[in-house]
Amino acid sequence: MTRVSSPLPAEILTVSALARSVRDLLEHRFPLLWVAGEISNFMRARSGHLYFSLKDETAQVRCVMFRNRCQYLDWEPRDGLRVEVRALVTLYEARGDFQLNAETMRRAGAGALFEAFLRLRDKLDKEGLFDAAHKKALPVSPRCIGIVTSLQAAALRDVLTTLARRNPSIPVIIYPAQVQGEGAARQLEAAIAAAAKRDECDVLILCRGGGSIEDLWAFNDEGLARAIYACPIPVVTGIGHETDFTIAEFVADWRAPTPTAAAELAAPARAELIAVLRQLGQSLQRQMRFALEARAQRLDTMTGRLQSPAERLDASSARVAAARTRLTAAFAHCRRNAERRLEHSARRLATAMPNLGMLQQRVAQLEISLKRATPQRLGAVAEDLARLTLALAHLNPAAVLERGYAIARRADGSVVRSSAGLHAGEALELSFARGGATVSVEKPH
Repeated sequence: MTRVSSPLPAEILTVSALARSVRDLLEHRFPLLWVAGEISNFMRARSGHLYFSLKDETAQVRCVMFRNRCQYLDWEPRDGLRVEVRALVTLYEARGDFQLNAETMRRAGAGALFEAFLRLRDKLDKEGLFDAAHKKALPVSPRCIGIVTSLQAAALRDVLTTLARRNPSIPVIIYPAQVQGEGAARQLEAAIAAAAKRDECDVLILCRGGGSIEDLWAFNDEGLARAIYACPIPVVTGIGHETDFTIAEFVADWRAPTPTAAAELAAPARAELIAVLRQLGQSLQRQMRFALEARAQRLDTMTGRLQSPAERLDASSARVAAARTRLTAAFAHCRRNAERRLEHSARRLATAMPNLGMLQQRVAQLEISLKRATPQRLGAVAEDLARLTLALAHLNPAAVLERGYAIARRADGSVVRSSAGLHAGEALELSFARGGATVSVEKPH
C-alpha cells in the first residue's frame, strides 16, 4: 500500500498575534498624520476619554482621544462639526477595530489660525509670560477701574451695568479701542500702554463679547500679550464665552469666563464691603475694650505696689543699717581668721628653720677631712697608673717586634698563626719593628 506524504502545515497564528501584527504594521506604515472629516457618534466617557467617529461622504473611521490629550482642547467637540485630527493609525486589538488615536484636534477652516495660536502660546509659555509668579493680586478696594474695549461693544454695557450694581461709588475710565478687524491689536496695545502711563486706575478690565476664532484673533497678538505682561496695573480679562481661550487671557493676571464675570472680579460688592467694615468695627471695639480693661487692671496692681517717698526712705535706711552691721561683723571675723592663720604659720616656720651653728661646724669638719684625704688618694691613683703602664708595655706588639720577631700576613690581611694553611708559592707580607718585606713560601713545614 502506497502512502502519500502531506506537506508540513504552515505556522498557525492566534487571533491576538494576528491583531498585534496588523497593529504594528499600521503604526509603522503610517506616521502621525492629519485627517479631516465630520464628527459623529460623539461620547465623553466618565474616564474623560473622547470616543467618536470621523466620516465623510463615503467612509468613516472610529477615533479615540485620551484624557491627557483632550484636556488641551479649549472648545467642546460635538456631532456635526467638521474637524481636522492629528492622529496615529492603529488597531484596537480587543475588538479588532481599525481606529485613530487622536493627539490633537482643531476645527476645520480655522486650522492655520489655530496652528499660529499654538505656536505663539508655546513660545510665550517658554519665555515665562504665563508663570503664576508674575501674576499681580487684585486690590481689595480699588479707587478706580479702567476698561479697555470698544465703545460699541455689547460687553461694555454688561460690564458697566455689573459695576454699577456691585459698587456705584467706584469711578470708571474707558480706554476705547477696536476689538476686531485690522489694526485692532495695535489699538488694544496702545490703550493698555496709555492706561499704564496715566496711572489713573487700580485694576484694568480687557473685555469683548464672544465670536469665532477670527473674531477674537486680535487678542492672540504677540505685541498685545507683551503689553499686558509689562502693564504695572493688574489686568482682568473677560473675552468671549467660557469655552473661548486667547493668548491675552493666558498672560493676564486674572481670567474671567465672561465680561460680566470680569466686572465681578474687579469690583467688590459694596454690600460685602459694608459687612466686612461692620465686622472690622465690631472687632476693633472688642479689642479696644479688652485693651482698656487690661490696662485698668494693671493700673490697680501698680497702685497697690506704690509707696510714699518717706516709707521708701525709711525702708532704704533700715536696709543700709542692716548692711553696715553685717559688714562690720564680717570684717571682724575675717581679721580674727587672718591673725590665727599668721600665728600658725609663724610656729611652723620656727619649727622648720635649721641650726646654722651646727651646720657651719659640720662644714669645717668635712673640709679638714677633704684636705687630708686628697693627697692620699692622689698617691694611690699614681701607683695604679704606673702599674698599668708597665703591664701595657709588656703587652705591646711593637715591643715583641723589637726583640727580633715578625708578623706574617696573607694577601687578604689575615695573620698567619700556623704553617698548616700555607701553600708553596703563596706571597706573605712580613712586618718588623721597623719596616717590612714581601716573601714567598717555598715549602711549608
